[in-house]
Amino acid sequence: MSTITLDTADAALESASTAEQAAALAQRLLESVGPALELLTVELGHRVGLYAAIDAAGSVTAADLARRTGYGRRQLREWLDQQAIAGILEADAAEDEDSRAYRLPAAHRPVLLDPTSLVHGAGLASMFAGIASTFDAVAGSFADGGAVGFAQFGAPVRQGLEMIYRPGYTHALASWLEQLPDIEARLDAGGVILDAGCGTGWSSIALARRFPHARVVGVDLDVASVAEARRHAEAAGVADRVRFERADVGDATTLRALVGEQATLVTVFLALHDMNDPQRALAAMAGTLAAEGAILVGDAKVADEFVAPAGELDRMFAAFSVLHCLPATLAEGAGHAHGTVLRAPTVAAWSAEAGLRRSTRLAIDHPTWSFYRLDP
Repeated sequence: MSTITLDTADAALESASTAEQAAALAQRLLESVGPALELLTVELGHRVGLYAAIDAAGSVTAADLARRTGYGRRQLREWLDQQAIAGILEADAAEDEDSRAYRLPAAHRPVLLDPTSLVHGAGLASMFAGIASTFDAVAGSFADGGAVGFAQFGAPVRQGLEMIYRPGYTHALASWLEQLPDIEARLDAGGVILDAGCGTGWSSIALARRFPHARVVGVDLDVASVAEARRHAEAAGVADRVRFERADVGDATTLRALVGEQATLVTVFLALHDMNDPQRALAAMAGTLAAEGAILVGDAKVADEFVAPAGELDRMFAAFSVLHCLPATLAEGAGHAHGTVLRAPTVAAWSAEAGLRRSTRLAIDHPTWSFYRLDP
């Protein structure tokens, strides 16, 4: 009889525990909806110029903003109210909706409007919007090999990535390179840098500014990114020393032709995990290096081994992988497609397979990246 009672008690405890876990997951999903929707409203304000218009005016009512932008007053008031409710804009406590005035707090301006600020965050909203808009294609790809080309994710993802990473290149890249003092010394005198997976070019431009006597070659597979990178280099006044080309970084012959001589440094910023057949790509990059050159890799900061459940960064990068990075990499060819979650032991293994003699994790403080020096 006592055994039956014990079994019954155990079953009741297990049932209660299961119910608590179910309720916790349901609550977590509910709590995720608001922040996700708010990201889209931030992208809306950025994309159609509402934050810039409010900033220029200083303070606006819905009617003021309608006159400045030509947009509908009713939809503007709804967005303004939502932004104030979310704590992104400040609003007067006026009872009359038509006279309610809204302002962009000074502290929020760099986050939303300054593309070089280290706290600029609008790119996160753009990236999220681009991934959301491509969701149907990603879901459909499950029945057809999983490939969705990078270009299919469109300008929001391409430019969102630019906005996310540009501040770090502008303000912190020089400090990253201090961890490679021997390479710095050589590049101060001149040389060649290969920036692999350069995107829209801000990393290459930052490298050219840091090393005014060096030549920089930026390479990317995306046609639109390369075109934008060229425009950015012209505007930045470094086009005479920075060359951008569309090329496969795994093509050793093409890379050597583009570099033209042995490179002192190869950089790969949050791009190695996106390269189809990354060992082949690393071997091709290594083939451009001078004997005393190095490869600097910055990639996702994740745990060194699989943990489930994992921390916030692993969760974020794993979700990016499912919805963007892996589908885009699968579209590049039949080689190994890794995904966003690139762990330090994997970097070391790839380096060895590519014929590089050493992979060293660098002591660079970054909120979301880990850095590695790879030596030939």
